[in-house]
Parts: sequence; structure tokens; C-alpha cells
Amino acid sequence: MYNVILFLLVPLKSIEVELEVRDHVATVVSTLNYENKEDKPLEAVFVFPLPGDAAVCHFSAEIGKTQIVAEVKEKQKAREEYDDALSCGQQAFLLEESDRSPDIFSLSVGSLPPGESASIRLEYVTELAVQADDGLRFCLPAVLNPRYQPQGSEGAGVQVTSVPASLVPYSLSFSARVSSPRPISKVESNCSLDPLQYLNTDQTQATVKLAAGHKFDRDVELLIYYKDAHQPTAVVEAGQASAEPGSLMGDPVVMVSLYPEFPQSVMSSMASCGEFVFLMDRSGSMGCHITNSMQQETRISSARDTLLLLLKSLPMGCYFNIYSFGSGYEHIFPKSVEYSQQTMEEALKTVEQMEANLGGTEILQPLKHIYSQPCIPNQPRQLFVFTDGEVGNTKEVIDLVKKNSDSHRCFSFGIGEGASSALINGMAKEGGGHAQFITGTDRMQAKVMQSLRFALQPAVVDISVTWDLPKEVSVTVLSPPIKTLFQGQRSLIYAQLTGQVAEGCVTVKYSLAGHPSENQLHFSLRPAEDTGLTVHRLGARTLIRSLEMDERESRGQQDGGVKEKVVKLSVQSGVSSSFTAFIAVNKDNSEVIQGPLVRRNIPTPCEFISKEKTKTLSISVFSFSTIIRSSCYFIFVFPAAAPEQPPRDPLLHLVSLQEASGCWLLDPALATALGKTNKEANSEVWATILALLWLHAFKMDAKDEWELLAMKAASWLQMCAQSVTSNKLAVNQNFYSYFSTAVLPLI
Repeated sequence: MYNVILFLLVPLKSIEVELEVRDHVATVVSTLNYENKEDKPLEAVFVFPLPGDAAVCHFSAEIGKTQIVAEVKEKQKAREEYDDALSCGQQAFLLEESDRSPDIFSLSVGSLPPGESASIRLEYVTELAVQADDGLRFCLPAVLNPRYQPQGSEGAGVQVTSVPASLVPYSLSFSARVSSPRPISKVESNCSLDPLQYLNTDQTQATVKLAAGHKFDRDVELLIYYKDAHQPTAVVEAGQASAEPGSLMGDPVVMVSLYPEFPQSVMSSMASCGEFVFLMDRSGSMGCHITNSMQQETRISSARDTLLLLLKSLPMGCYFNIYSFGSGYEHIFPKSVEYSQQTMEEALKTVEQMEANLGGTEILQPLKHIYSQPCIPNQPRQLFVFTDGEVGNTKEVIDLVKKNSDSHRCFSFGIGEGASSALINGMAKEGGGHAQFITGTDRMQAKVMQSLRFALQPAVVDISVTWDLPKEVSVTVLSPPIKTLFQGQRSLIYAQLTGQVAEGCVTVKYSLAGHPSENQLHFSLRPAEDTGLTVHRLGARTLIRSLEMDERESRGQQDGGVKEKVVKLSVQSGVSSSFTAFIAVNKDNSEVIQGPLVRRNIPTPCEFISKEKTKTLSISVFSFSTIIRSSCYFIFVFPAAAPEQPPRDPLLHLVSLQEASGCWLLDPALATALGKTNKEANSEVWATILALLWLHAFKMDAKDEWELLAMKAASWLQMCAQSVTSNKLAVNQNFYSYFSTAVLPLI
């Protein structure tokens, strides 16, 4: 049963989104259509999500036949100009980034007269993240869950007006055009799409649209696959003719995309050591379903299954610990312990009891505690963070991860719709790890195991980038230093070039498992045609984010000029920052808008709000008396009692029976999991072989999930064979013949 309270229709009527993807860069143009059907002038305020790494580069308004293009100005000045315009009866428009999280923006449409319509155009560019399966991920955020404001945090929290996704009063249309030098293999989505339409015979250009009837119950995710995606590239973009020579916008900018290839001899062996620290979100919202379908498992139940798989896949000889957090935090062991059958079983008993019952989302304190623990010699620390990302102190968390980046690698996982892309991507980027998002029908286990493979790769050290250019050409690197490299993962470098030449070369040198290696890319410095200023804006965004982090680190110190540098660069490049805002004022309208201005908050879709979080959420929710006074009504939906849990997945049942060493024991439960009688499983060796064969016979579609623990089982079998041979014991020849022909090929 649901409790429903009606809400008043809002002036935002529709959103139209046009996406253009060129190789691995996306340009997004959103048009927001407003109409005031009330008898009073309105101020419409819309707080909405954007990708955390987006470079917002254009903002304009069209009223009738008048178009007003916004300018980038220092944030406080822009706010004052907006307020002054409204007080004078003028129309004004303000777009600003949240001070606390770069993936939340606020759009204010001021003085919209009765019966008037307005179209707001917003444009941003962003890079597409490479997934472990080589797909490029684009996400159009739609869901904005209220962000938890930690106790004692400085500054006001992000004010979010939210309603359940099914009751959002405006529509969304979405279309995408994809082009690449390489053929487009396929485009997948978590939403219903019309069929992909190729525009040429070599399949390097295609279009796709969101199917009619889309509901705002999820972010719109596209996964784009190219043939031969792992090709290093360099794109040089000519400077802006009207910009000052020698400035970032006036000089050419190069974007270099590198895919380091590691020696196969090194990659064939996974690390057998490390300290693995798992940090699990157990706030109230983790009790929500991963999607809004009541048939799906909850976030916390999927997380429990994932922890089971991780614990079974860890190598013998490593160390581990598990933390969980909500309003406070807990840990299974006082400090990380050596991985063994006993410690694994003790941890699993606690994991099985984990529920989403710890209240808010205080992620900062457990992170501080983890970082305060001394590192274990010769056991590199690998931190895995699982959260739905509904936190309000995003920048503080990212800054803390960066501060401790020399002592660990951080792998982050955003669970469910509305997880903060700024938080998840920022933690992984600053922690030298990898980010994953689990939405829709995604299995968390498969994506987490992909990250575990990265964590088990040898750490790449001594990374350096050198440029081979003629003497008359200088290079200014805009990107921060590369801190981590993974097999098959892309690294992007932006650089400003001064001077004109034909050819250049960039070399990345590094050491892997004690072996020095290098990768080179030769490229033409002739500007590519028809690239606009996309590369310049992405380069400016990259430099702005680095400077913003430097500014936070330098607070209270002598260097007070970083903010001024950010503002200057933001204004010069036309790219938003945390210290600037877009402001547009309609000065052509001679008529003064009469009457008191009524504010209307535009709601964003959110998922179910759990009772544990309603006490502490920083959300713009009106009291009943306020609702009566303003005639604004909001909807709150609470799910009915959770349905009975479905029977356990057979794969997870089998995994739960594996020993820490990698073998399976003679046990009636194993026979049941395999569909065998107890008499058919007559030894640990045979039980382990049967388990491996069952995995290969019936669960090949989930190989990404069990491959590591199967490798551990095969290694255990090899040790058994070597032990028997070295001790010259009597051997069952049939078994070892079967082992050699049936089991070893599976390793």
C-alpha cells in the first residue's frame, strides 16, 4: 500500500536531450521548456544532476523571438546580478554548480510572466568512461536522491525537491548520434531504445532514440561498443581565433588517449598478497531495490552476496577486513587479519547478518579510521567502497582519498539509481583505482570481480610522460600526473601547445613487476577538422578541477591566488566551476514585470525514501502548514513490507561451500548443490573437480564472477598432484589421467 499526497503541476513541461558521441567524447545539448499557466509571475528553481566530470560550456534562454546567451562570472557577482534584475522586474536566468558536489547544478528561471513560455538551452561535454568489457559508458543522470548531510559539516546541504519517479510532471525525449573512425558494433541501454540505425555502409555512424513512454525511474545509460576499441589516438584542436595568443583558448590543445599494453608474462600471474579492506554502506537507503521493480533484490542483499564472492576469491597469504557504516561505523576485526579458513568463516557469519539498519551515510569517519591504521609491510592496501552515493560532503571525501593515495588503491562502486558520479568517479580517480556503477539489471558480482582482477594486477610504478617535439614548440600539460595504469584501461592527457609543427610523439614509461616498459604514440599536430572547441573545453575542465582541489588543500595557507586562477580560467574558457556561474539578463524587454514573484521548486525523480533517512536528510520538504500556505504538494511513497526472499542462487550456494584454500570438501550440501548423491562425491579432490566441471558446464555465462575462485581451486589441485608425485605415493591413475585431460585445460 502507498500513501499518496497530490502535488501541484510545475512550470517545467518537457526536456529534450540531443547527444552527439564522437569516438569517446560526448556533447550533450538539453533544452528545458517552461510555461507559466498561473496568474502570477514565477521564479522556477530546478536542482538537478549532471555527470560529475562534465564541462558545462553553454547556457542560453529563448523567450519568444529573443535569445539571451549567458556569460560566466564570479559566482557571488552572478548571484547579485540575478537578484538585482529580479528586483527591477527584469527576466534573469542563473545556472550554478553546487559548492559541495560538482555533479549537482541549480537552474533559476526568474520573472516568467503569466502565460509566458521560455526555452532554456544547456550544453556540456564529457569523456566516456571505459568499462571492463571495453564498452564506453554514457549516463544521462535523471534520478537525484536526497543527499545525506553529515553531522557537524560546514555549510548548507544541497536542497533537493524530490518526488517518486512515476509522478514526475514533465516528459523526456532523448536521441543520440554516434560516429567513430572504427565501426560501431552495438549500442546497449538500461532503457528501451528504438532500433539502432546505421547511416553509412561501413557502420561508423549511427543514430538511436529513447523509445516512447520512458519513465523517470532510472538514469539513461548507453553502452557503446566499437571494433578494435583499444587504439591509441591523438586529436589536435586549433585555438580560438578571437582568443588571446598564448592563452589556453588561443593555442592548439592536444588530447592524447593511451592504452598501455602490458607483457603477457606479467599479466598471466595474479598477485598473491595484499591487504583488502571492504567498506560497505549500510545506510537506510541500501534497503531499497537496485531498480524500482519490486521483483529485484535489494542493494544490501546484493552487496552481501558480493562480499561472499570476494571473500572466496581472495588469495591465500593476503590480509583483509570488512567495515560497514551508516550514522556510525563498525568493523569485523580490530585490524586487518591474515586470510585463512577460520577468519573467512568468522567474517562470513557477520556478513550474513548485515542489514541496511545503520541510519545515515557518514562515510568520512570510517575512511579516516581505515587510513589511520598502519599499512602491513609487503601487503599493498586495496580499498573497495560500496555505496549508493547519497552523501552531501562529496569534496571532503574525495580530498581525503587523495591525501592518502600514496598508501592504497581505491575501487569504488555506485549502487542503484542516483548514485553520485562525482563521488564514485572521484574516489577511484584520486585513489588510483577503478569505478563501477551497478544499475538496472546489472549483477553487482560480475562488475566487482572485474575490479578485483585490476586490484590483483601488479602495481605500476615510476610512471612518467615525456614529449618529443621540435625546439620551437613548447608544451604545457593540463592534466594531473598519471598515478595508475591498468591493462586495457584508457589514460587521457590534455596539453596546450605553443608553436606550429607537423609531427609529435608522446612516451609513457613505467615499471611493472620490476620490468621497465614504455609505450609510444606518434601523431600529427595538424588540427583536426570540425572539432569545435570540445578538446579545449575538456582540457580547461581538467585544469579547473585540479586547481579547485589545490585551492581546498591550500586553505589557511599563504597561497590565496588559486581561486582567482580558477575564476579567470573559467571566464576565459566559458566552462563552469565551483567559483563561477552562468548569468543571463533580458535587458531588451522594456516592460517591467509587475506583481510579487512566486517561487516554484521543480521536483526531480528519486527512489523510495527509507524511514531511517527521513530524520536527517537535507531535503527541501515543506511542513503541512507550509504546504497549505504555498499550495505546493509533494508525494512521499513508502514501500509495503518486503516480499519473501527468492531461493538462493545455485552459483552462490556452490561458492559458499568453497574453502579458503580453494578446495571443496566432501559434504552432503555440496552434493545437493551439484545435483549429485553423496556417494558420487567421494573425496576432496573429486569434489573440487566436480565443482569446477559444474561451473564450466552450467555457469559459463557468469564466468566473470567465478573465474578467480576457480583458478584458486585449480591451483589447489595442482599442488595436490605435485605433492603426490614428489612423495611417490600410490596414485589412482584414472584420477590423474582425468585431471590432466579434463581439469588442467580449464585453468
